[in-house]
Amino acid sequence: MTPNLCTYLMRTPSFNPLAKISPTIFILLLGLISSTVKCDEHTHRYKDGEEVVLWMNTVRPYVNHQETYNYFSLPFCRGPKKDISHYHETIAEAIQGVELEFSGLDMQFKKDIDKPSQYCSVHLTAKDADSFKYAIKNLYSYQMYLDDLPIEGLIGEYKRHENDGRESYYLFTHRDFYIGYNKDRIVDVNVTSSIATNYQEIEPNQQLNFTYTVQWIPSNVEFRDRFDKYLDPAVFKPRIHWFSIFNSFMMVLFLIGLVSMILMRTLRRDYARYSRDEFDDLERDLGDEYGWKQIHTDVFRPPSQILLFSALVGAGCQVLTSSFVIIIAAIVGELYTERGSILSTGIFAYTLLSPINGFFGGSLYSRLRGRNWIKQSLVSAALLPALVCGTVFLINFIAIYYHASRAIPFGTMVSVAAICLFIILPLTLLGTIVGRNTRGQVDNPCRTSPVPRPIPEKKWYMEPSMIILMGGILPFGSISIEMYFIFTSFWTFKIYYVYGFMLLVFFIAIAVTICVTIVCTYILLNAEDYRW
Repeated sequence: MTPNLCTYLMRTPSFNPLAKISPTIFILLLGLISSTVKCDEHTHRYKDGEEVVLWMNTVRPYVNHQETYNYFSLPFCRGPKKDISHYHETIAEAIQGVELEFSGLDMQFKKDIDKPSQYCSVHLTAKDADSFKYAIKNLYSYQMYLDDLPIEGLIGEYKRHENDGRESYYLFTHRDFYIGYNKDRIVDVNVTSSIATNYQEIEPNQQLNFTYTVQWIPSNVEFRDRFDKYLDPAVFKPRIHWFSIFNSFMMVLFLIGLVSMILMRTLRRDYARYSRDEFDDLERDLGDEYGWKQIHTDVFRPPSQILLFSALVGAGCQVLTSSFVIIIAAIVGELYTERGSILSTGIFAYTLLSPINGFFGGSLYSRLRGRNWIKQSLVSAALLPALVCGTVFLINFIAIYYHASRAIPFGTMVSVAAICLFIILPLTLLGTIVGRNTRGQVDNPCRTSPVPRPIPEKKWYMEPSMIILMGGILPFGSISIEMYFIFTSFWTFKIYYVYGFMLLVFFIAIAVTICVTIVCTYILLNAEDYRW
């Protein structure tokens, strides 16, 4: 067994160990291999002189990190080593546009390359020169991966001479790799290029020679801390998080006080007045009662769109629990250290929690006297995936048109569709069956009148549509600052890592939503509108 066995297997797609050996021997061999062979990027451990793979990922404008293209879409060249076929390890990598291609550079663990070593050359045509000039002028940067550590840098530099107005485009053709290691692990990677010594001015019909050096540097950085250098404390300032959480917490206290006042004072007074001994049943019916007490025979009337309503409730419960699981997993497992791990965890959690969707949506649909429960389960299971996949599908057309690496491969789309059809849908049906049989019985505390009560006219701001709009302001305000940090991370390619703050904001948003729902429902019912 050689240390590069995994690399050999990657280069041999037709390798089939079951063709010549029995399953028992094959299992034993797998156990032996797993204990003796190191597979570089998978175990992150290397032996002296073992091959270290440098993957080329994307190029993109520095001002827009979401616009990404394959690294070799620009006329770069590869090194002399044979290509290593790379397949997306997870669906999340393919969805996020990770297009790793082997650089062809010869790197070996702890083996320095002191003198500039040429690994390839390319002859520039006029079209190739224009491509490089456009990329350099628009500040295109590259992204590579070495042992799962991201490497970024500009591909060149643009200069405009003030004396004659001439434009010069300089391409960095040499890269110095400084790789830090701690024992048998890689803990740091830095790449430098300097316009002072390592550049060539772009001209048509020119021969470009690409060179590199490698220097291995001992480091005291622990492997678990190697991503700390990528975490930007200047972006995610703790003071702003605590200030946001304090403001949201004060909002929660105010809303809890308001809800307590409604429940403990107003409702108790109404209940006491309504149940006084000196009023008999006839007097209660003919009295001057007003507000929510007048619609007690209509408040449990099923809404007009019970199927869509129950599907939204079921999907909301599934999203809520999935979000909680993802946040906890991100806190415990530091998912930001692996490519696509957060998205993979999200897909995995949402899929396995599909029975929650069916349970709550199906039981509510049954209590509202819904009959077509199979259709409700199908709509509930497909509602959110259809919205997300439909949006991504439209964006994918744009990515394909511009040849961006964000374009999702057809095979990945088929895999996502298979997950929805063969995992999410059956689990949702299972949850629906359990919900109908355990919590599907109608248990309303009072009967529903056969004739709907007319809804009195009211002010425009008391209409359900306006209450919905105004009711969403406070929950959004409680999470707005944290959402700003999340989108800042998304659009500027900063690693979001403050998941503890996110968990606090998650609970605050739930509390605010509950309180706002109670207040809005009471306002609506008090206006004698039973369309809660």
